[in-house]
Formats: sequence, C-alpha cells, structure tokens
Amino acid sequence: MFGAMLLAAATVLPSPNPPLPMTLVEAPGAQLRLETASTPAERARGLMSRTFIPPHTGMIFVFDADAPISFWMKDTLVPLDMVFVASDGVVRKIFADVPVLSPNVPDADIPLESASARYVIELPAGEAARDGIVPGVRLRFARAP
Repeated sequence: MFGAMLLAAATVLPSPNPPLPMTLVEAPGAQLRLETASTPAERARGLMSRTFIPPHTGMIFVFDADAPISFWMKDTLVPLDMVFVASDGVVRKIFADVPVLSPNVPDADIPLESASARYVIELPAGEAARDGIVPGVRLRFARAP
C-alpha cells in the first residue's frame, strides 16, 4: 500500500524540467521522435543524466543557421550517435558510438565532436546506421523545428 502511495505521489509531482516539444524526422529506415532543444538552456541540458534512450528516439538541437558547432559528452550516461545536419536536411557528418566518459575527466580534456550544421541529432549508439542515416542522405522534417 505504501509503495502504491509513493508511486501515485510521484506521478503528480511536477517534473523539474518541462517536457520539450517533439519533432518527427523521416530517416531512410525509420521515423524518429526527437525532443526539440532550441533554447540555450535546453541545449546545455541535452540528454544529460539519461540512463536509457529508446530506439528511434533522441533529441534534436536547433540553432539559428548553419555554422560550426561542437558537442561533447559531459554528464551523458549512455553512448550516442551525433548526426550533424544542414538547414536543407542533408546529413553532413556523423560521429557514431561516442562513448560515455568518466565523471572525473576535466572539462578541458573532454573531446569535442565538431562540424558545420544547423541541427545536431543525438540518438542511441548504433541507431544512425540501423536507420540508414549516412552522410549525404536527406532527412525530412514532418514539422520544421
């Protein structure tokens, strides 16, 4: 009974972070459901502290225009694929299976993954290849982020 009350209480407490809007993206082999991070605070938080990301889901980071962008794996607990996408939806670069880093790694020693893009999509490691996402392929946005 006590466990059920705790569960009920947990479901009505507000989340510390409001839910992000979703963006649907058509990849060659799957439809992706991506949380949309478009503000500096949302982009800074990203997928930090997540312990699991279901298949065909992840996050899309939206920037104002195509430009050089760098990403890192600070406080990210699952390995990821990072997909750098141009304004026209064409995949420019993929960093596959970017590993989790020890929390003891100083910020200055965290490797940066960089490319020119307007969007960066983070997916569970291996998902980009499974979904047919390769450099040069065009992703289609069901709703522009």
